[in-house]
Amino acid sequence: MTLAPAPSQSLAEHVVAVEAGAHVIGLAWLGPKAAFALADGRVLLTDGREAARVAPHPGGGILVAARAGDTLITGGDDGRVVATAPDGTSAERGKEQGRWIDAVTGGRDGAIAWSAGKTVRTRDGKGQLRSFTAPTTAQGLAFMPKGYRLAIAHYNGVTLWFPNTDATPDVLAWKGSHLGVTVSPDGQYVVTAMQENSLHGWRLSDRKDMRMSGYPSKTRSLSWSHDGNWLATSGAEAAIIWPFDKQGPMGRAPRECGVRPVRVARVAFHPRALVLASAYEDGTVLLIRLTDASELLVQNATGASITALAWDDSGRSLAFGDEAGNGGLFTLPS
Repeated sequence: MTLAPAPSQSLAEHVVAVEAGAHVIGLAWLGPKAAFALADGRVLLTDGREAARVAPHPGGGILVAARAGDTLITGGDDGRVVATAPDGTSAERGKEQGRWIDAVTGGRDGAIAWSAGKTVRTRDGKGQLRSFTAPTTAQGLAFMPKGYRLAIAHYNGVTLWFPNTDATPDVLAWKGSHLGVTVSPDGQYVVTAMQENSLHGWRLSDRKDMRMSGYPSKTRSLSWSHDGNWLATSGAEAAIIWPFDKQGPMGRAPRECGVRPVRVARVAFHPRALVLASAYEDGTVLLIRLTDASELLVQNATGASITALAWDDSGRSLAFGDEAGNGGLFTLPS
């Protein structure tokens, strides 16, 4: 694989450093504030000028995190699922006594879902709880973009479940361990990250299987472009970007952007443009424009792998955090 030259332009001067203080598990923008979920059980809220720390999981650690509307949802080794608001107030949304929370996700109208072992629960915006028992441990969760339906990744496939109906859940079968799941913005494709260093997908219109392989390591981060035509993934020494326009990626090669001598750890598409933020295991953060593959440097290598990456809704600001407890807030210059 030929390595691309280093980016010729740097935007590093537009980054405000963030001292999170612990391994960053996940993050989300809550209006003008970035909320960093930390492994020590705390959440850091900052707009780059002022910062506040709250402890939604006192005495425990945060294992998973996701945005749900204007809150950050965290799941911990204390078995609690907690929503933290931009003002720092926290409210418990669920608890699995004596168990760790394996996955959390947020959906429309304030809906959330979480899993602990085989148990999957949803809570809608009105606080109504529903429960489902997956065939095996639920490794990944994602709400479908339309309606109140949840995709649950587990061993040997994905279950599509309507929490508010008695309909029999639909099963998308494929042998192997499915570690995470994502759904395309139009709801036409379901894609999972697998234990076998590959992706598997289904086109729901005809149940067509799609296998995307060739990764040197497991894919831990997936991000759809705003138009749903591209799926960016981590797990290689470049951001691997699969085409999902027309009939999907079957028989088509992916694009490889931002090639470097270290692997991509996190990816995040801009919410309004074909620009990808690609972050690496050495701490480098790049912006890559898909139209011409041009690259802009946001952060040089720090030696610590990026573990969280997210744009705000406007697409003006990007937040990132790493395993060493550091991070940054980047704002696009006017």
